[in-house]
Amino acid sequence: MGNVRRTTSTLFVMVGLPASGKTTRAKEIEEEHRALRLTPDEWMIPLFNDNDAKGKRNVLEGRFIWLALRALRNDIDVVLDFGVWAKVERTALRALAVGVGASCEFVYLEVDEDEQRRRRDHRASEESELTFYITDEDFADYRRRFVPPDDSELSGAELDPPPAGYSTWSSWASEWWPTSIK
Repeated sequence: MGNVRRTTSTLFVMVGLPASGKTTRAKEIEEEHRALRLTPDEWMIPLFNDNDAKGKRNVLEGRFIWLALRALRNDIDVVLDFGVWAKVERTALRALAVGVGASCEFVYLEVDEDEQRRRRDHRASEESELTFYITDEDFADYRRRFVPPDDSELSGAELDPPPAGYSTWSSWASEWWPTSIK
């Protein structure tokens, strides 16, 4: 990452399932910290009229990470509103933030299934043009795949080493989120 300098910026990473309140909380953090908020869902519909658009979501998230790192280097707080369901993704984001001299804070929002459905139904009736409808089957699949952060992650414990086959977290991130680095 080149020369690293200490900044006072923070990367806030929203962690949780769809309809857990991530974007609502992200908007609050945006206001409280005058932060740059990057929410893929707000871009996927206008750009692709789809929530995944044949793998373009990771490309878009990668560009958001690239932008976030630039902002963090310039002492601007950033909120990444991705959900990041796997520990490896969260660790990579924390490592990237630390690499540019910023701190990283995970904002984990839990939601039970009934509340999740209630929020989905509310969004579908009030903001249908701004969101994608998520079926109960999708919710069940998401719950199976989501790995909640543990206390060690949330407290900012020592970073795990990069996954096997990767010398740095940047190299892992550049494959998972194309366009994230450089």
